[in-house]
Amino acid sequence: MWKKLAFAAAASMVAASVHAVTADRDVKETVALNDGSSVVIFKDGQMAMENRFGRPFMMPEGERMEAKDGRTIVMSGNAVSRLWAIQAERYGP
Repeated sequence: MWKKLAFAAAASMVAASVHAVTADRDVKETVALNDGSSVVIFKDGQMAMENRFGRPFMMPEGERMEAKDGRTIVMSGNAVSRLWAIQAERYGP
């Protein structure tokens, strides 16, 4: 009985880690901004914002932001729910 329970626990841990890795594949890069927040850029061009505490928030499309490295990034799309889903998979609900 304990052997089956241990096997089921191990299998579920492996399945959860594989699922989290596939969600992170959608992320192209994360860019730190001057105000402490960051922009998550997905491979399809959509973007999502994280505040300085790592919580996703809404940003109007077309908003200009300056990165710490000097780049100017223009907000494209608003994939906040997508970022919430990735964080829920990564850190739990």
